[in-house]
Amino acid sequence: MKAARVIVFPIKGRNWCFSRSIEQTVQESESTKPSPKFKDLYKKITSNGKPMNQNVEIITEFFSTKMNKAWAGLGEAPEGSIKNKIHGLGVKLLARVKPSEIFLKSISKDVTNVEITYPTSLNPRLVRRRLRHIAFRGSVIHRRYFYGSVSLLPLTAACAILPLPNIPFFWTLFRTYSHWRALQGSERLLVLVSDGSTTVKEQKRDSDDEDEQEHKSPDALIPQWVLHPSEDLDKYLQDLDEKDGLSKSVVSKICKAYHLDTQEVDKYRCSM
Repeated sequence: MKAARVIVFPIKGRNWCFSRSIEQTVQESESTKPSPKFKDLYKKITSNGKPMNQNVEIITEFFSTKMNKAWAGLGEAPEGSIKNKIHGLGVKLLARVKPSEIFLKSISKDVTNVEITYPTSLNPRLVRRRLRHIAFRGSVIHRRYFYGSVSLLPLTAACAILPLPNIPFFWTLFRTYSHWRALQGSERLLVLVSDGSTTVKEQKRDSDDEDEQEHKSPDALIPQWVLHPSEDLDKYLQDLDEKDGLSKSVVSKICKAYHLDTQEVDKYRCSM
C-alpha cells in the first residue's frame, strides 16, 4: 500500500492550500535514477505480456523521465547559452501553472490511500468536501485542456521548418502530458476520497440503516482516506491575517515542517 500525505490549510481568505508532502529521501532517490534507454523500454513492452493500456503507461513514464532529465540538463547549462535561455523561458512559463494542477499530478495511480492533515480549527467534513471538489473539478478541466492540447500538436509541429528550436511544439507536448497526468490524478483522488471508500467508523456513524451495514462488502470497509487533525498546524494559523493571509515566513515554516514546495504553496494566495 502506498499512502499520499496531503496537507490542507487556509493561506489567504477563502483560498486553501492543498499540497502533497514529499519526503526529501524520495526526491533524492528520483533524481539519482539513471536515464532510461530505448532498449530497456523495448524489453519492457515486448516481454511483460501486459495489455495495451499498461504498455501505454510504461511508454508515457519512459518519455516523462526523458523529459525530466533533459529539463535538468538545460538548467545546468552555462549562463548566457541558448540552453540556459530556453530554461529561463521554461521557468517563466511553469510559474503560470496553477498549483492545483501540480497537486493533482502528484497523486499517481499506485496511491492506495490518502492521509489528510489539517488544522484542528477546520471542520473535517468541510476539508474532505473541498478535497472532493478539487478532484471533481480537476477531472473536468484537465480532460478539456488535454484534448485541446492534443489538437494543437499538429499545428505546433509545423513550426519545425523554422531554423530555431521548436519551443511551441515542446511546450504543447509538455502541457498535453501535464494535463493527462493531472486528469489521471484527479480521477484517482476522487475515487479515494469519495463516499464509497469510507472507513468502518465513518460508515457506522453516517449510515441510518443497520441492516445495510451488515451487507457491506469487506473491500468497502478498507480505509482509503484518513483525517488527521493537527494542533501543531493550527498553531501556525494564529498569525493568519484576514486580508493578507499567512506571511511568507510562516508559509516557509509550514513547508519546512511538512516537506512542501514553498513556491508552489505560495501560488495558492492568488489561486481561486
